[in-house]
Amino acid sequence: MSQPVSEVHRSLLDRVRDSLSMLGREIAKFGVVGMMAFVIDVGLFNILMYAGGAGPLNDKPLTAKALSVIAATTFAYFGNRFWTFRHRGRTHMGREYMLFFVLNGVGMLIALTCLWFSHYALGLDSPIADNISANVIGLGLGTLFRFWSYRKWVFPAIPADDEADRELAERDASTPI
Repeated sequence: MSQPVSEVHRSLLDRVRDSLSMLGREIAKFGVVGMMAFVIDVGLFNILMYAGGAGPLNDKPLTAKALSVIAATTFAYFGNRFWTFRHRGRTHMGREYMLFFVLNGVGMLIALTCLWFSHYALGLDSPIADNISANVIGLGLGTLFRFWSYRKWVFPAIPADDEADRELAERDASTPI
């Protein structure tokens, strides 16, 4: 026969469930913003590289990728700030924007490293190889880094003792995606 869960355990279970629910919402929203940024990134990369057969930056895949990432990053910042992480802590927008770009720079370096390795070190320079290395492997690894770093540094958790902000966060977290 099982014993009833004590109030302390119930409270702990509620907090864990609420935290996991909020994390799930953040992941889902981050995914939607990321998919839209992905379309911007991949679309612009392919236009710059291959529009009309040989795009304007056909011979410069790293430059094309850097430009496509910058455009997608600008979109992603605003989507994440005002939707995905709207319930998390806020600092000065300029600070967030700069930090967001620095961390995206690391994410971009991850994608560029994958592209460089396959394009130059392995000699796999077809459109499919470039897209797989930059936009599947590189972008996937960069995305994992970005989600973790945004939550940690750009949009930090609200301190538990700030009651008004915590209530706002709980209300925002309970609204549907």
